[in-house]
Amino acid sequence: MALSPRARWKIEQFQKKLSGIFSGQKAPPRPKICPACGSLVGITATHCHQCGANLTFSLAAASKSLSRLLPEQSPVTYGILTMCCAIYVATLLVTVRMTGFQMPSGGWEAIFDLGAISNRVLVSAGASLPFRGVFGMPGLADLNQPWRLLTAVFLHGSILHIAFNMWVLMDIGPVVEEMYGSARYLFIFVVTGIGGYVLSGFIGNFSMGASGALLGLIGVLLAITMGRRSASMQMLRSNLIRWLIYIAILGFVFHFVDNWAHAGGFVTGFIMGKLMVSRPPASAEERKRAYVLGWAAGLAVAASFAIVIYMLLSPTTV
Repeated sequence: MALSPRARWKIEQFQKKLSGIFSGQKAPPRPKICPACGSLVGITATHCHQCGANLTFSLAAASKSLSRLLPEQSPVTYGILTMCCAIYVATLLVTVRMTGFQMPSGGWEAIFDLGAISNRVLVSAGASLPFRGVFGMPGLADLNQPWRLLTAVFLHGSILHIAFNMWVLMDIGPVVEEMYGSARYLFIFVVTGIGGYVLSGFIGNFSMGASGALLGLIGVLLAITMGRRSASMQMLRSNLIRWLIYIAILGFVFHFVDNWAHAGGFVTGFIMGKLMVSRPPASAEERKRAYVLGWAAGLAVAASFAIVIYMLLSPTTV
């Protein structure tokens, strides 16, 4: 079977590496590429002559280093998928350790309890809680634990819950990531998830899951397609409306679906879709702003889970 040009190129590169290893010769230094603007810079350069970015210590350089650990296509989407699945497995193991493995009993609705996570575990892991009223005004947010607005996005309550959300993520996420770029996509995902749980907490719900952020992605895409008459945009809009109908039906049929988190995420995403330019960053300045947004969102999520872990390990935590 004939090899593709890309496969032959990879084999040739591998052979060159092997020959260099066994011959004891070091490969000659190669020019560098600026991670911020993509310009070719000198071998010994520390800053880009075009945009001035630091080639080693900058958000662009850190993003490039991190991207090597993730797939080339839709890296943030796969990162979110991996993170959600890892956290679900961890919370499931804790639940089994606390309560033992129990098969759900009852009618066909018992399938929704398969692999269910204990509410106690979910609360400890950072599920979204109802906002408490302050100043005698019910519903006014007392955000003494704001990290829950982020950690709740990555928590799931059962196998069916995470399976459905990850299905939607892999169907819609890569489209938004390709359209906005990975950094801004992460920012959109996190902000729309927060928007969903702000509304959910204001209403007084106990909730968790990525569905608010996923509705936010749908809202972003729907905002982009509004007013555009090309065949591709009309087809995308039809598919999005179909998704919204399916999710709305599920929300009305099953009482445990948090429709308020869905609504909050969708509205937040729709607004962001109207405000943000629907294309990847085109200039060094735009890429710099995108990296700032992406890293801010990523560090906020990391800090939120760090707080959860600290509280779990703290001896004063009840």
